[in-house]
Amino acid sequence: MALDAETITAIADELAVAERDRTMVPLLTARHPGMTVEDAYAVQNEWRRRGIAAGRRPVGRKIGLTSKVMQVATGITEPDYGAIFADAVFDNGSLIEHGRFSNVRIEVELAFVLAEPLEGPHATVFDVLRATDYVIPALEILSSRIELQGRTIVDTISDNAAFGGLLYGGNPMRTGDLDLRWVSALLYRNETIEESGVAAAVLNHPATGVAWLANKLARHGDRLEAGEIVLAGSFTRPMWVERGDIVLADYGPMGTLSCRFV
Repeated sequence: MALDAETITAIADELAVAERDRTMVPLLTARHPGMTVEDAYAVQNEWRRRGIAAGRRPVGRKIGLTSKVMQVATGITEPDYGAIFADAVFDNGSLIEHGRFSNVRIEVELAFVLAEPLEGPHATVFDVLRATDYVIPALEILSSRIELQGRTIVDTISDNAAFGGLLYGGNPMRTGDLDLRWVSALLYRNETIEESGVAAAVLNHPATGVAWLANKLARHGDRLEAGEIVLAGSFTRPMWVERGDIVLADYGPMGTLSCRFV
């Protein structure tokens, strides 16, 4: 780590104010040129620690930047992860307050719900499939507290991987009941298809992202626990949404998800 504990705390304070006031923080890497990925996860962990101390309940993790389409969209070429709290999880069909988030975008994903703990450093796709209770369609709401132009992986990780919220529902399915690589989805905004994709775009198999996460967490002395929700990464480009927009994702046999931003 290049930054001291005082600087880590100061950055976490900045991001907390930005989240509260729906404002944007200037690029961290422009102001702290030597900031590393480990520094960024230290900032994120401080944000997560404060959330837990304030009574928020952690329920899982998100993985980001796992597909080529997302890496091209952001200019960042390696995955990252962030934390999910229960108060950021929405039911299918929800009315969601648009003003709760900043730079609001939607991503199409699969969520893995674990039946058993999953621990690295040598977790594989097959370990993920064995540990998973079921897979279910999910939409991730992106919310960026750091300015978008010129972001690096360090900025994104510090910003809790731009996580804002999670909407999930549809038909939960066992991993052996379908070929996860060929799960596809159509993403609509106000009755118009804006994006479509196939889950194999996530590192060739969406479970690969979950294995990557377990192995990454092991380096930080952590693991995935039974019951946790893991967002495996988007297989479409992020779609911008405005107040009043109706969003619907059609996953075929896995069902549909919808919400309206109010």
